[in-house]
Amino acid sequence: MSNEVLSQNEIDALLSALSTGEMDANELRKEEEARKVKIYDFKRALRFSKDQIRSITRIHENFARLLTTYFSAQLRTYVHLSVASVDQLPYEEFIRSISKMTVLNMFEMQPLQGRVLMEVNPNIAYAMMDRLLGGLGTSMNKIDRLTEIETTIISRLFERSLESYQEAWSTVIDIEPSMVEFEVNSQFLQMVSPNETVVVISLNTNVGDSSGMINLCIPQIVLEPIIPKLSGHYFMQTDRKEPEQKELQALEEQLKNAHVPVVAELGSSSITVEEFLSLQTGDVIPLKKELDEPLSLKIGHVHKFFAQPGKIKRKLAVQIIDHDKRGEING
Repeated sequence: MSNEVLSQNEIDALLSALSTGEMDANELRKEEEARKVKIYDFKRALRFSKDQIRSITRIHENFARLLTTYFSAQLRTYVHLSVASVDQLPYEEFIRSISKMTVLNMFEMQPLQGRVLMEVNPNIAYAMMDRLLGGLGTSMNKIDRLTEIETTIISRLFERSLESYQEAWSTVIDIEPSMVEFEVNSQFLQMVSPNETVVVISLNTNVGDSSGMINLCIPQIVLEPIIPKLSGHYFMQTDRKEPEQKELQALEEQLKNAHVPVVAELGSSSITVEEFLSLQTGDVIPLKKELDEPLSLKIGHVHKFFAQPGKIKRKLAVQIIDHDKRGEING
């Protein structure tokens, strides 16, 4: 179906033909129905449903937020990342769409098989490197003349960013991403076959006054084992497994060894600030408790027991005589 946009003159002419009877609206409908044939390109096989693409988008929106925090802390300047698009296309088409000379970080996502590519616009990479070296974040493009020190600085910066990628995927699968290769020439890069379907996530990136794109290329073979987990209903499920008996016993043992403060309260009273300021040695403050009334025993700050005072050898002590029902309600 053609996607041509009609001019205003063409629209007026079409409306005029319909109103004068030169063109039949029913014939237009039939022609439109006859055109409803969707062309399927086997070279651009769509391996992921819209629902799965939305899940991948949510994961990388979280990744963009985590990266914003990470780069802002590392570079100490304004950094903002957001998801621009998520597409599935042949690997060959992705390689043709990026610059021949660019920053390419290839990493693995164990236990998933295969490799993932993070392509960074050179302007962004140089602005980040300039900030790390104490500059203002000026961007330049001399990607074909990277020194060994510059290569190390850039690769380590993005290698540490993989911790954010691990956290972003934690709602779906526990991965351990690790950097395996750094390259600047996309022509030397061959992860999968040219016709292999890949998911390309493009992140709009702003570093100070510099802007550019960071592209993540994930081959279909990497995501294949977890495709069922990318469906929307998976995120809605409460995937909480019941704790095992050993875990419960370990938790119980830890709770048994926990220290809690125990306070035996003799009583309480209230006085004015003026009375407090005029207190002298030998003054007596009456407590709101009778002599034969049991003490309140607090666990933490909650009344739990009634007790009576006493002594054990030469130390003061209390003996529990009953539960405090109010403490059970409050506790």
